[in-house]
Amino acid sequence: MTVGAPSARGLRTREAIIDAATTLFASQGFRTASLRDIAQAAGITHPGLRRHFASKDEILLAVVDRYETETAAWADAGGLSMPAAARIAEHHRVQPGYLATFTALAGEATATRHPAHAHMRKRYADVRAASAAQFRAAQAAGDVHADHDPDRLAVQYPAAWDGLQLLELLTPDRVSVIAALREAGERLQHPLPAFDRRTPRDARRPVALTPPDPPDTRAGYASGRARRARIVADATRLYAERGYGATSMNDVAQRVGVSKSTLFHHYPTKETLLIEVLVARDRSIGQAGGDEVASAADALRAFADTARRNAERSPGLIEVHAVLSCEASAAEHPARPYFIARYRHLLDATTDLFRTAQADGDLAPDRDPAFEAAWLIALWDGLQIQWLYDRSAVDVGEELADHLARVLPR
Repeated sequence: MTVGAPSARGLRTREAIIDAATTLFASQGFRTASLRDIAQAAGITHPGLRRHFASKDEILLAVVDRYETETAAWADAGGLSMPAAARIAEHHRVQPGYLATFTALAGEATATRHPAHAHMRKRYADVRAASAAQFRAAQAAGDVHADHDPDRLAVQYPAAWDGLQLLELLTPDRVSVIAALREAGERLQHPLPAFDRRTPRDARRPVALTPPDPPDTRAGYASGRARRARIVADATRLYAERGYGATSMNDVAQRVGVSKSTLFHHYPTKETLLIEVLVARDRSIGQAGGDEVASAADALRAFADTARRNAERSPGLIEVHAVLSCEASAAEHPARPYFIARYRHLLDATTDLFRTAQADGDLAPDRDPAFEAAWLIALWDGLQIQWLYDRSAVDVGEELADHLARVLPR
């Protein structure tokens, strides 16, 4: 870094570097964009960039600091309570690259080796503490009904917000962060739903709990299947630790203990290996479920049990999902089409469950099944991100169970 007070020209160059990095981090992801890429986009040389920033890590923190500084005035005006939250979301939408950069960073930095991990861990702790105070103040002012627990809201509301940002980036025709926050804010002003159930419990329709299996790519000799399984397992761990963009095929080969030619024999491109990692993750999650439950409401309540089971048995799968799904919000990421299709399927399937629960009398008639589905999926993703930063502060299964108990009272 340059010693002494920077000149006006130096400040302009520094801002140009941050502008270029913001755009590249949004389109390529932090791990993929190089210092040379940033320098070229800023219209300066690589050595010229290094006079202002010693590393890409420093640039990333400068990008984050700019976003948070620009948002601070909005947050100070009303925090995460409503309607300030929707106004903040509107502000984020007009900040170039904010949604993509922050969403990718939130997932990527869950890896403990990431340069922004400590910063983001502290950020989420600060957000939870500030949100609890803000929701208590809003409740005292009559803006949040007494039925709602401020401490629960302080965890769940920011988590859902994070998840909604990812959903909007991948399925913008299905999810709007601003509209969802407005709807959620209006609901906080009212008591929890109370309604008469018209359908006897024994008349409700059983539903399948296990999703369709992903395509099976495991054919071949036993030795080949075992080696491919080892490759996928080690690649999964590397992607969780470093992200997809920063993991080379040579890194995978070294971790597995095979030659690059052997690795390319099984997976001809880096992209084919990535897709197999994603399919294997979904297969592992699907195999843990049951076959059928008594009602759609019970299927939805089982999401909390699945979250608990995943945290206990498969924390690595949570890590790779958080890193790769958030990385895939970047327009050029090779896994983007996979996650777009995956989230569309999740939204459709979960909306159908809420619609059936409503027909069964378990969901209040004035609730929108599509909104409930998007909020639940977003909440789950956001809680997992917070959990990866601090596993002692957030219980994903407990928070999901609390949310579902309020939406689908027994």
